Amino acid sequence: MATVLFVRHGLTAMTGPVLAGHTPGVHLDERGRGQAGAVAARLAPVPLAAVVTSPLDRCVETADAVLSGRSLEAFVEPRLAEVRYGDWTGKPLRELARQPLWKVVQAHPSAAVFPGAEGEALAGAQARAVAAVREWDGRIAASAGPDAVWLACSHGDIIKALLADALGLHLDLFQRIVVDPCSVSVVRYTDTRPFVLRVNDTGGDVAALLPPKRRRRRRAPSADAAVGGGAGSG
Repeated sequence: MATVLFVRHGLTAMTGPVLAGHTPGVHLDERGRGQAGAVAARLAPVPLAAVVTSPLDRCVETADAVLSGRSLEAFVEPRLAEVRYGDWTGKPLRELARQPLWKVVQAHPSAAVFPGAEGEALAGAQARAVAAVREWDGRIAASAGPDAVWLACSHGDIIKALLADALGLHLDLFQRIVVDPCSVSVVRYTDTRPFVLRVNDTGGDVAALLPPKRRRRRRAPSADAAVGGGAGSG
């Protein structure tokens, strides 16, 4: 199967102090545009087969930066959108930390359902994002081959939930994962299991992400884990 690069969007004026969620019109700020340009430059050597993005502006703008100079267009995937935080949307995190639900989100997120008519369960958000990524991965591998590399631009909690799934972690452990703005996390899906190649990479070399050079006869990528750890991808 293909390899997916999960890229979180860059910073916005709301990132950090406020829970932006689905607040409309949240764009990258100057810092975020700089981060998006930097991750685009890092990934420039990687031949992307496709770029798929959350429909929210901050992700679309980050994806557009990565696409600059490439003959590709972004596919918008609503299932990669941010968690719907309901009545928590647009509220300062300092205020939300005093809510009883905050402790549930921290310690037992699989039980967390955000309040209000638009509120979503974290478990539901994980399920729709995982379904989207696995569908896109299969589609891209079928059209571009098993060595294809593609990029999914999404949000912090969504990428953490995707990584928890790939690692075989219960959602209640996903708060142990850190996903910084414009970080790159990498998963290669196979018929047997996902392999998590990188998590929260904000500056590493990308040479190991390049597809292997074609040989006359080449084995299909193995779905077996390297017992003993293997020699690495370098």
